[in-house]
Amino acid sequence: MTGQEIGELLEKQRAFYKSGATVPVAFRREQLKKLYAAVKKYQKEIEDALKADLGKSPYEGFMCESGLVLTEISYMLRHVRKFAKRKRVHTPLAQFLSHSFRQPVPYGNVLIMSPWNYPFLLTLNPLTDAIAAGNTVILKPSAYSPATGRIVEKMIGECFAPEYVAVVRGGRAENQALLDQKLDFVFFTGSQAVGREVLRHTAEHLTPAVLELGGKSPCIVDSSASVRLAARRIVFGKFLNCGQTCVAPDYVLCERSVKDEFIKALCAEIQRQYGDCPLENKDYGRIINEKHFNRLCGLIDEKKVVFGGKTNPATCQIAPTVMDSVTEEDAVMGEEIFGPILPILTFSDFDAVVEELKTRKKPLALYLFSNDKKHIRRVTAELSYGGGCINDVVIHLATSAMGFGGVGESGMGAYHGKDGFEAFSHSKSIVDKKTWLDLPMRYQPYRSGFYEKLLHLFLR
Repeated sequence: MTGQEIGELLEKQRAFYKSGATVPVAFRREQLKKLYAAVKKYQKEIEDALKADLGKSPYEGFMCESGLVLTEISYMLRHVRKFAKRKRVHTPLAQFLSHSFRQPVPYGNVLIMSPWNYPFLLTLNPLTDAIAAGNTVILKPSAYSPATGRIVEKMIGECFAPEYVAVVRGGRAENQALLDQKLDFVFFTGSQAVGREVLRHTAEHLTPAVLELGGKSPCIVDSSASVRLAARRIVFGKFLNCGQTCVAPDYVLCERSVKDEFIKALCAEIQRQYGDCPLENKDYGRIINEKHFNRLCGLIDEKKVVFGGKTNPATCQIAPTVMDSVTEEDAVMGEEIFGPILPILTFSDFDAVVEELKTRKKPLALYLFSNDKKHIRRVTAELSYGGGCINDVVIHLATSAMGFGGVGESGMGAYHGKDGFEAFSHSKSIVDKKTWLDLPMRYQPYRSGFYEKLLHLFLR
């Protein structure tokens, strides 16, 4: 689609939004029902697309993508009426004979730019929130996941008129053309580098944006942890989608006294979950493309590999890999891994770890495996990160009742459930003042005495 065509599409969406058609809650609910039905209808095609793009099994595709979309739609259908209502708030005595309320209203014409690693989930979940909030939407799927992009386009085309929700496919040229438009809101999920470019463009138009980025998410395992359970859950979260998950544990900080036990449990668990030959496991996926495959291979130091390390260039597959004796100087610690490589670093002083993490860039996620209440309190209260888990990994993003988002370099803003509705809405603050009484004390000329006493009574 050319820049001119994108501009024409946006003009149609502006006109549709200005008509007021998207605002009634009944309309929003009807569209959400259409979307839910479409996800159910095309479940097999969605699974096939995810298999084609990333090698995902149908089980994982439903568990981590389409199933979570259905959950988000269901949540919004239950709660959108409540979210869309004006909310009365306290009115101070100084505003006597009035009532105050907050009224959520849609931003208007929004753009959602989604990534390739969870191409269905991270396109349809924010779309659900945007529809619930009453916006028109342009969806821009990643060019790196073309099969999923095609099924999304097919679904959306059947569900909605393009002046309401439309899909624009393509690469950098289309991204540029979209960001050159004057939009009302932009939602972006992707890398920090591209996120910076998106923010530069939105800044030119003073367009509000939510950025869901990434970073190196640490996972701490202390000596009080249930080591075997920690290993099991870390293997699940790290090697899910071949490590191509923005909140996957990027590296493990393991207390020295349990490191050997932990690595042994980790290796046993990988073998249990993925078998003796993970690259032949039909449920184990692949790296998205050759470029990322080669980048990841360059991060593997064979001298430090204690498990895995096998690769298949023909299929862009890398087996679950564990590296021990890793230091901050290793290449694998220089960037977000975003692949099935798990470096293990050790520590002896938990307090020193906390203080060191305070100096690093704020990650999208942080995980702690511990049964020490003091350690849990320190990590939850003192460290800054987008979200996380105690004694588990990644599952915090699978609930609509909690917002999901980053902080600092890992992103800005949040979505899911109520947070998603609020992300795609502007909350107007309104005071409704009665007309049958008008207190004179605020008007000039100002007078001391009784009026001044009243003023001090009201404003305290």
